[in-house]
Amino acid sequence: MSDRGDFLPGTEFRPHDPAPMPRRSNGHHPSVPAQNGFPPGTAAGTPAAGTPAAGEATADPAAVDPAATGEAAAGPIAVDPAAAGPTAGEAAAGPAAGEPAAAGAPLADSTDAEPTAAGDARTGSSADGEAAVGPTSAGETAVDSIADGETYATDDAYATEAPATGDPDGIVGDVWDQRVAGALSFLRRRLSGQYDVDEFGFDAELTDEVFHPLLKPLYREWFRTEVLDVDHVPAEGGALVVGNHSGTVALDALMLSVALRDQHPQDRHLRLLGADLIFRMPVVSELARKSGTTVACNPDAERLLRTGEVVGVFPEGFKGIGKGYSQRYKLQRFGRGGFVAAALRTGAPIVPVAIVGAEEAYPMLADLKPVARLLGLPFFPVTPTFPALGPLGLVPLPSKWLIQFCPPIPTEHLRDQADDPLVVYNLADQVRETIQHTLHTLLKSRPDPFGL
Repeated sequence: MSDRGDFLPGTEFRPHDPAPMPRRSNGHHPSVPAQNGFPPGTAAGTPAAGTPAAGEATADPAAVDPAATGEAAAGPIAVDPAAAGPTAGEAAAGPAAGEPAAAGAPLADSTDAEPTAAGDARTGSSADGEAAVGPTSAGETAVDSIADGETYATDDAYATEAPATGDPDGIVGDVWDQRVAGALSFLRRRLSGQYDVDEFGFDAELTDEVFHPLLKPLYREWFRTEVLDVDHVPAEGGALVVGNHSGTVALDALMLSVALRDQHPQDRHLRLLGADLIFRMPVVSELARKSGTTVACNPDAERLLRTGEVVGVFPEGFKGIGKGYSQRYKLQRFGRGGFVAAALRTGAPIVPVAIVGAEEAYPMLADLKPVARLLGLPFFPVTPTFPALGPLGLVPLPSKWLIQFCPPIPTEHLRDQADDPLVVYNLADQVRETIQHTLHTLLKSRPDPFGL
């Protein structure tokens, strides 16, 4: 080995000054010599003619011997593979030129740094010549303060890389996985017949998973429905919800059903009472049964109320939805009050509800009675868009909807008077007047039918 062969290119060879220099202790390592007459950072005790001792790495004038001080060299280091000590496959000691100091290693200008304790993260030659780099303990990350006050963390802090999708927590993937799994499970149950249907044909799972999700965009985005005082509907037990009917197409019944299921604290289903015409239509009849609608008759209504269901009824019937736009929000006759008799016999409270917005969704300008008789319909409407635009005219106008639930009217104390026509009539008139008054109040709070 030559006198200059162990120096890296660009390092200056200096002969060793034979004159011994005084030693001083650094306060921590009595065996570490103090700086000599060489430029700052040059270790004392360098062999003559630049020949390194066995097991030591020769450094440039600005480096500190890592074997002597336990510190990582700041500049480039040349390590003789035969003399440095690491066996085959072990990392060479010291950081390369231009790389930042390793975690836990002090800067080069520190002359009194303590040697790293066992288990601390360190980079450099250890006592046996092996390079030790690691966290402070298993599973922990070493974070040490550098001279400028910043902290440097080892790679363990960033061991988990973000997915390629840009979702660091994988939330989007998990949500879609759950949706796909839920859809497959739903299809399996439907195809295998593993679902429940009550005695009236109501399929709660199909209603919640298919019907209501299809109606909610119309309910929330198109009509921008606001629901008021839904807590007037009892949290449990039977109740009779009585509302005004309007709008040419019975969308108000569907929106009321979605509102109760979506807004009520107990997510209650509304069991609607429908006219006979609905159950004479092939496809509509099946959908109505599956969604919880049953025939509007007292025996069915009473059975539902006794089993603790919330029953919805529209006493105006076709007279309400078939009235012209000039008669909007003027309640028609409530019939003979059969709904009141059903509530009285079961002791269920009556909850009046007022619905504003349906009249503007399909404003009926005229009724073509000859066409209605030909098709067997109660009326054939003419609206601003139908039949002029054909099927496109079936799209409702985006009117603003308000649904107000009124305080319930108790009937428990009148159960023994269910067959008294005067009591039935008075109670039906009270419900009608409550709804009419509430409609006027809501119309004042909604001056623009198509506003926000």
